[in-house]
Amino acid sequence: MTSFVLPHDVQGDGAHKVFAVHGWFGDRGAYSAVVPDLDRATFTYALVDLRGYGAAKDAPGAFDTGQAAADLLELADRLGWERFSVVGHSMGGVVAQRLLVLAPERLRRIVGVSPVPASGLTMPAEQWELFTGAAHKPENRRVIIDFTTGGRRPAAWLDRMVARSLAHSAPEAFRAWLDSWAGEDFHEEVKGSAVPALAIAGALDPALTADLLRDTWLRWYPHGSVLELPSAGHYAMDETPLDLIRAVEDFLRADGAEA
Repeated sequence: MTSFVLPHDVQGDGAHKVFAVHGWFGDRGAYSAVVPDLDRATFTYALVDLRGYGAAKDAPGAFDTGQAAADLLELADRLGWERFSVVGHSMGGVVAQRLLVLAPERLRRIVGVSPVPASGLTMPAEQWELFTGAAHKPENRRVIIDFTTGGRRPAAWLDRMVARSLAHSAPEAFRAWLDSWAGEDFHEEVKGSAVPALAIAGALDPALTADLLRDTWLRWYPHGSVLELPSAGHYAMDETPLDLIRAVEDFLRADGAEA
């Protein structure tokens, strides 16, 4: 059987290889606002579509973070990347942490942008109903995006985010991914990891706050750090793209070793 290869878009030709992994509402297009200003001389970025999203919208298989981590390793092998870093947004941040379990020796650094902790995310019943309903209800997606950006973003942007999410995700996969990123707890398996790990929080995001990340990320990762972007909510790629690029690439550059 031919193994599945994640659809991807490569940007740059630098020595430091980096995967960019999208979140629950996105596909690889979630990074479109930052792509023009990436440092292509220092880094090579591979933006991927996880199963159930984008060009992998109709892909079969498990829609969970363990499968995604295995898919990334398969892609790294095909690209000839022996060692690499991973930037993951929200759900993609859980995928990055799964790689700490699966292949820690291959990771240079990880960055979580508003990352869900490796312990999952417990929600009250009414919030869980909102999130589960988002698989088929555009209005639920809009409420979630508006809430996690502090209720401060233009209506047209919210509408565009919802439309993009609906167009580039399969409802059944979207629903299954929720059970994975919110319901799985593997933090004991990553605790003590020596891989440098940066978590970036948006000050306008009331869900995945800097305080929550300090209480999880910093407890588990001896070389972990948390940075808060004051003008961002949950979607720093769209809200503050230049601030995000600076934070991520400054952190990645601190690893001066060759790939």
